[in-house]
Amino acid sequence: MEQYEQERFDQLYAQHLQALTLQGKRGKTIDGYARAVRRIAGFFNRCPDNLTAADLKTYFAWMVENYSWSSVKVDLWGLSFFFRQVLGQPMEWVEIIKPPNSRSLPDIPTREEVQRLINSVYRLRYRVYFFALYSMGLRLGEGLALEIGDIDAAQKRVHVRQSKGGKDRYVPLPDATLQHLRRFWSSHRHPRLLFPNGNGNDSSARTATSPMDRGGVQARADSKCVTGALA
Repeated sequence: MEQYEQERFDQLYAQHLQALTLQGKRGKTIDGYARAVRRIAGFFNRCPDNLTAADLKTYFAWMVENYSWSSVKVDLWGLSFFFRQVLGQPMEWVEIIKPPNSRSLPDIPTREEVQRLINSVYRLRYRVYFFALYSMGLRLGEGLALEIGDIDAAQKRVHVRQSKGGKDRYVPLPDATLQHLRRFWSSHRHPRLLFPNGNGNDSSARTATSPMDRGGVQARADSKCVTGALA
């Protein structure tokens, strides 16, 4: 990218990030929308403030060819935000692309199949984590963020904070899950985190400052094909 193009892009990109923050977008949304602007700038090797409808057709044709529809939609929404909030331009070009409406139902594994998958996980922390997610219907990030104070053993419920849409909710806590969580916590006794990051060493989990790494959990889930069972 030429220097003058880079300077113009840097200014608009900073405005984009500021607008996302002022609009109250969550961290994952900011990351996705920001990535969309960086990606299209890299694709054309210039500042994306004067793209034509033909340019956008070329870009999204490439996206459809090389990325999943979920990624295409994030770029569509991110660029729509950029054009509307930063450039102040009309959005008629959004009609260029229309993701398909999927009506297929996911394959639902049986309880026995899920149990076998979870039991096949070697490390205790991951095994208990996946069991908790499945038994309480939690998302990956929700499980990682659980803290000791979120567990209400008396009322058999768990406080899930800042879930999808930034809303809190309560979910039932099965007796078996409570027992698994208690036994697991006794192995590290962290004063706050339920699933602390032990950095590969359980003995260091007690002083961890962050939960288990999301990427490591996702990789472990993929290696055991647990992801689909917990989706």
